[in-house]
Amino acid sequence: MGKKKKKDMIKLERESVIPIVKQKLITTLAAHIEGKSERAEFLKLCQRVEYTIRAWYHLQFDELMQLFALFEPVHGAQKLEQQNLSPEEIDDLEQNFLSYLFEMMDKSNFKITTDEEIDVALSAEYRLNLPIVVNESKLDKRLFTRYFEKNPHKDLPYFADKFIIFRRGFGIDHMTAYFFKAKVNTIIVRFWRCFMKVTGLKFLTRLFFGKKVKPYKKDSAEPTELKIEGEQDELYIERIRIEKLKFSISNFLRKITIQEPTFERIIVVYRRMPRKHETERNIYVKHFKNIPMADLEIVLPEKKNPGLTPMDWVKFLVSAAIGLVTVISSLSMPKPDIRVIFGILSAVVGYCVKTYFSFQQNLVDYQNLITRCVYDKQLDSGRGTLLHLCDEVIQQEVKEVIVSFFVLMEQGKGISKEDLDLLCEQFIKEKFGDDCNFDVDDAIRKLEKLGIVSQDNIGTYTCVNLRRANEIIGTTTEEVVLKAKGGGGDP
Repeated sequence: MGKKKKKDMIKLERESVIPIVKQKLITTLAAHIEGKSERAEFLKLCQRVEYTIRAWYHLQFDELMQLFALFEPVHGAQKLEQQNLSPEEIDDLEQNFLSYLFEMMDKSNFKITTDEEIDVALSAEYRLNLPIVVNESKLDKRLFTRYFEKNPHKDLPYFADKFIIFRRGFGIDHMTAYFFKAKVNTIIVRFWRCFMKVTGLKFLTRLFFGKKVKPYKKDSAEPTELKIEGEQDELYIERIRIEKLKFSISNFLRKITIQEPTFERIIVVYRRMPRKHETERNIYVKHFKNIPMADLEIVLPEKKNPGLTPMDWVKFLVSAAIGLVTVISSLSMPKPDIRVIFGILSAVVGYCVKTYFSFQQNLVDYQNLITRCVYDKQLDSGRGTLLHLCDEVIQQEVKEVIVSFFVLMEQGKGISKEDLDLLCEQFIKEKFGDDCNFDVDDAIRKLEKLGIVSQDNIGTYTCVNLRRANEIIGTTTEEVVLKAKGGGGDP
């Protein structure tokens, strides 16, 4: 039997995000409650839980936005100037803002990308096939250096002193096309690799053959099934590339679909290096969606304009050397053939021109990709991103509290934290078909803070009934305002 071809799988970690829309979650849970009065009490509880959690975070969110107002790129410099603060005081405000921001990211289940994740993501190519380099001279290194000195983090990436990339969620992106040029290039690469291996020139492979995949337009007419294998809190997504496909005449002549895992959400935080005699302290926060892992470079800040790759220069130099040696050898012959010399020179020049124009086409494709990223992939920036994060924190915590309370209520008896965690994950999987790593610790803390869940001597948790839960939380300010508004009071 032939040896089974190994799949290109990427191992990912499940995240503590409940992907269901809050209203759908509440409606589905309420439908499982038979009594009409009990259902009304449950809906009231959900409303009061959200109002209370929103009130808990109100002051923190307000302070976060006030701090960012001093560092936002548009009017931040003017507001700082009006404050008449010393450099040391501004440094303290910066660090306070970053502390709030990192706490917000953690509560929103965003994680800092590590070197290992970056290496895995960039180990292949998808749409982007040019080397992208960050212009480090345009990025400030003091901001994050000071922060991480006071707040150490594990597994920080090598660029953590210049900018931070937060990521959350995983998805999949497909491209369907004939990919004739990429297929031909792959066949040529495979042939020459085999030839160099046989002739003992394998060490030259990396010089001549890089990973070149031309970006093609996305075609969603023929969806590809995402292959995921779950194992506890990990999942595996297959990366399908042209370089790894098994070629045949039928595969060569028909459309094929390649796929690449994506980061569903990416947030990049950085500061530009101020010019001489400038005192701006602007902090940039940019939010992207559905970024293919292999094209992660498109979200990098302050990118340099791409140039010829080292492999392109090697092609130029090797071609010129071969052409020169061949011409000299031809001229040293007793009767040099001008047509042969002209043909050799034409081939060498033509190959160099082809390499240059291939680079120019790749550069145009890169610029188009960046433009599409700005319009299609960038969700928001600055204040809009922070407001979005604040709302996501509230929505996630409300959903965690509601699900955990509902599961405890349905059990009708005390259960351990581990069992509650498992039951919540199973419930979400059975009722909504979604997998998540339920954050039971955070949910329990919120339930205990609300006073509607208690722990006994043996470590099991029980909840109060719905009516009692509403009495404990009490009437919220929002309910009073809504009641007054409904009764004709001023809003």
